[in-house]
Amino acid sequence: MFVTEAYAQAAGAPASDPLTMLLPMVLIFGIFYFLVIRPQNKRMKDHKAKIASVKRGDDVATGGGIVGKVVHVREDKIEVEIAPNVRVKVLKGTLSDILTKPEAISATPKEAK
Repeated sequence: MFVTEAYAQAAGAPASDPLTMLLPMVLIFGIFYFLVIRPQNKRMKDHKAKIASVKRGDDVATGGGIVGKVVHVREDKIEVEIAPNVRVKVLKGTLSDILTKPEAISATPKEAK
């Protein structure tokens, strides 16, 4: 009915291999890299390229919610007209989006003959 001491002591701890302990951590990091880090870096790179290509006449939106048309572009600042004769200087780093979509305009289907 009771377990004897001989049986209880016979079961030993399995020897742990450092490779089997490290392999799951490497796999988790690899999955994390491909699902989170890599796409985020790609989005950040695309956003920086978009902000660097801002030009006069583009409609832009800032992180603070200001929406306007670019009047003048400098190296680190742009001048945005938010109303007639109301201009604001904004840092390029605060731009969240360029609202002008030249690709969408040029991609419209041609009229059927």
